[in-house]
Amino acid sequence: MGKFLDFYRISAPSVKKVDPEKVNLRYRSLRMQAFIAATFGYALYYVCRTSLNVMKQPIIDSGFLTAGQLGLIGACLYWTYAVGKFVNGFIADHCNIKKFMATGLVVSAAANFVMGVLGAAGSSAGISGMVMLVCFAVMWGLNGWSQSMGAPPAIISLSRWFPLDIRGTWYGFFSASHNFGEGLSFIFVSLVVSYAGWQWGFFSAALAGLIGVILIVLCLHDTPESKGLPPIEVLAGEAGAEGMPCQGESQEHKMSGNGKARIAVHGNRNPGKNEAGRIQRAVLRNPGVWILAMSSAFMYMSRYAINEWGMFFLQKVKGFELKEAAFIIAVNTVMGIIGTVVSGYVSDKVFRGDRKLPALAAGILEAIALLLFLYGGDGWLVNVLAMTLFGIAIGVLIAFVGGLMAVDLVPREATGAAIGIVGLASYVAAGLMNVVSGWLIDGQAIKDSVTGEILEYDFTYVSVFWVAAAVVSFLLPILNWRRKKAEI
Repeated sequence: MGKFLDFYRISAPSVKKVDPEKVNLRYRSLRMQAFIAATFGYALYYVCRTSLNVMKQPIIDSGFLTAGQLGLIGACLYWTYAVGKFVNGFIADHCNIKKFMATGLVVSAAANFVMGVLGAAGSSAGISGMVMLVCFAVMWGLNGWSQSMGAPPAIISLSRWFPLDIRGTWYGFFSASHNFGEGLSFIFVSLVVSYAGWQWGFFSAALAGLIGVILIVLCLHDTPESKGLPPIEVLAGEAGAEGMPCQGESQEHKMSGNGKARIAVHGNRNPGKNEAGRIQRAVLRNPGVWILAMSSAFMYMSRYAINEWGMFFLQKVKGFELKEAAFIIAVNTVMGIIGTVVSGYVSDKVFRGDRKLPALAAGILEAIALLLFLYGGDGWLVNVLAMTLFGIAIGVLIAFVGGLMAVDLVPREATGAAIGIVGLASYVAAGLMNVVSGWLIDGQAIKDSVTGEILEYDFTYVSVFWVAAAVVSFLLPILNWRRKKAEI
């Protein structure tokens, strides 16, 4: 057990230090590699997470599972993800983020592969639906836990490698990974499903996951210190590196006579276990973090309402074919890239790191776009417009409400803890949305009085549920309007 824990422990500072004249060049090169690995690695995490969403209509039409059963299976992923993100967020603060993130994606890819095998075996061998329900639920729940090992190390990599004055900008770029991964899933997996059957959708997602593992192993780096570089606080000359050593650094980080931190660094940047525990407990007691967690929870309800059920809604209510529905939903995810990329830069440069006003504007836009999607008719252009606006708004909200605003309230050493709290609330809510939505969709369906066959789906009540969640999500952060970073 000791060797297992040592394998995942945060890297020790390298004995060999980078020459002072080469520090900046080396740092920028490794920082960009870490960013690329975290961003595109997490995008491929999302392909493994959203693959089932593409296959719902073919699975339901084949009689393999019902909408209610798929809602329950989807909830298993979100609930294990919620608990896992909370637990793994705290653990990841003390881990080698490369090994941690790669392990999660290996398990997620394996879960998708097994789901494909189960689907093929169940279809050909005539295995009962109840057995398949249990098997799918277990594997999708395992996928949820492994998925929770993706975001915390990826976001921690930004905290370890990027200075505060540009962190929002790069966090915005990183947050586009959600949208890129979802878009890739809706386009790539749907094409595979269209030509080869829904079982092959799982196999294609597993392949994408393995590509992500390779990228993470080759390019994601644990800490600057593990590469012979100073901590980011010293490199950036931040307040913690001026006048006194950064918390957890050795005396060799003290100031030189000219008031700038010396480049020669040999200490460990992490606080001791007792101090780290104290900081994380303080984060748990921070009401501002929990307000944002609740806001994110309602935002995730509306976000995953579209991701989980949007294609099904377009096919069953508005009459679109699989490829057309996939393209429309993919517009949402692609446009989300614009929202996330622009959000970080604008909040850093225009609002000087204040995310509250752009987050409120994005929340209102999300609710308007959702109303347009649900009630704006079955025209192709109006649905594309709705998903364009929805994607931009959700992109901003994922970056701000879903992470960065909570990270702004806590010290660097508690980044994973803040993300864990927000993730716990967000994905418990997403799982609840999936169960309630599946139940409402099945329960309100119009059925043949003799055969019980579903003739038409009624989305009246579930639409009200989704819109209400969107409205609550943008009202809650107003409670944090004057709250500042806590002294921990």
